[in-house]
Amino acid sequence: MLKYSKQTRLLLAVDCIVFGFDGEVLKLLLIKRGFQPEKGNWSLMGGFVQDTESLDQAANRILKQLTGLEGVYLEQLFTFGEPTRDPIERTVSVAYFALIDIQKYQTQMSSDYQAEWFQLKRTPKLVFDHQEMLEQARKRIRYKAAMHPILFELLPTKFTIPQLQNLYECVFNTTIDKRNFSKRVLATGLLIKLADKDKAGSKRGAYYYQLNMQNYYAKFQAFMNFIPNPDTL
Repeated sequence: MLKYSKQTRLLLAVDCIVFGFDGEVLKLLLIKRGFQPEKGNWSLMGGFVQDTESLDQAANRILKQLTGLEGVYLEQLFTFGEPTRDPIERTVSVAYFALIDIQKYQTQMSSDYQAEWFQLKRTPKLVFDHQEMLEQARKRIRYKAAMHPILFELLPTKFTIPQLQNLYECVFNTTIDKRNFSKRVLATGLLIKLADKDKAGSKRGAYYYQLNMQNYYAKFQAFMNFIPNPDTL
């Protein structure tokens, strides 16, 4: 069997940064690492790429093991390959980020992992270089959300405009004018107004909307800019 000579062998892993939104705050899904090194400490969900898998297949497998979900928004982020990032063996990790509906996750949660949601502003210390992975993912989501409607992946089937605005404010850590936001989001043609209301916040209530999936896919690459100059926030 032919092999490349004089080359150092290394391990290839995948780590998944899983974001969810509960209607009020943006959250990160973490697990307690079950083996050494760093056993018992908080970690992103990850694993090694198998011989017969592509990177995307490995990421989808790992995500399904943790959440039970398939077909969620999953995007490759960056490759982390510092020689000393794992103290046991030389390991290169390809990070992915996922956007999921927490309500779906709660009903399909795997009991095999000590998984827990943390508010993004209150995450514990993470193992290895996982904090750097998280920061890179946050920057990527901000950048993409300013141009594409990817944040709808975090919402349930029906939602209110105040919930949508709250999500954007969480992601960009800013305050958005309520009237202007509503006007601009309705002008996109992405939302279908429903007959029922959410009356939890007030007697008057807020109408529920659902995503117009046909327009969503048609406009994914030509979306209006909700957040001008997102890199300055």
